[in-house]
Amino acid sequence: MGEGKTKKAAGKAPTEKRKTAPGKGTASGKSGGGASGKSGGIVAGKNIHPEGYVPRLKKNYNETIAPELVKEFNYSSPMQTPRLVKIVVSMGVGEAISNKKLLDAAIDELTLITGQKAVKTKARKSIANFKIRAGQEIGARVTLRGAMMYEFLDRLVNAALPRVKDFRGISQNAFDGHGNYAMGITEQIIFPEIDFDKIERIAGLNIVIVTSAKTDAEAKAFLAKFGMPFRK
Repeated sequence: MGEGKTKKAAGKAPTEKRKTAPGKGTASGKSGGGASGKSGGIVAGKNIHPEGYVPRLKKNYNETIAPELVKEFNYSSPMQTPRLVKIVVSMGVGEAISNKKLLDAAIDELTLITGQKAVKTKARKSIANFKIRAGQEIGARVTLRGAMMYEFLDRLVNAALPRVKDFRGISQNAFDGHGNYAMGITEQIIFPEIDFDKIERIAGLNIVIVTSAKTDAEAKAFLAKFGMPFRK
């Protein structure tokens, strides 16, 4: 009897090891996949900057741009100077209705371009002509604030826009009347982060720069000082 119990106990030990091993492997697989994926291990909401870090454009704004705007528009207080509120980068993927891979690719590309995890956007209402139902996932979006916002604007102005073919500047008439600027990019490959050989297709994206400026004239002067190349 004692030998039989010993044999049974010995038989259970390998089974317990087999149960725990897959669990460990699954957990490490998830974390490994996130770190080695296309997004470069970017986690939504995680602060990747060291404490006390100030982006180059924000430092330039505090030291140079803000004082110049106070003089130019005769503000009575430095608090009246326009400032960046947020930047929204989005990509519509209507073809995702029939091909979900395109939506996943759009999320990966926006994450690479902005440095922040993109989220899926859903249709607000049904459109029969386009075979779209309310609630369907048809796009991706990123909302940038703080340091990520300044860094993206820096890369857009100094790295991406100069790579546009036959670039002659951006439109001066794309303000909404409330100090916000919207622009469209026809090819995502102008961003250095995108590898042309790894993309699913050439796609465009929309960029909305939200500022605290009260008028379009103030917003234009504000963005021009950041280096936005407005067409003359």
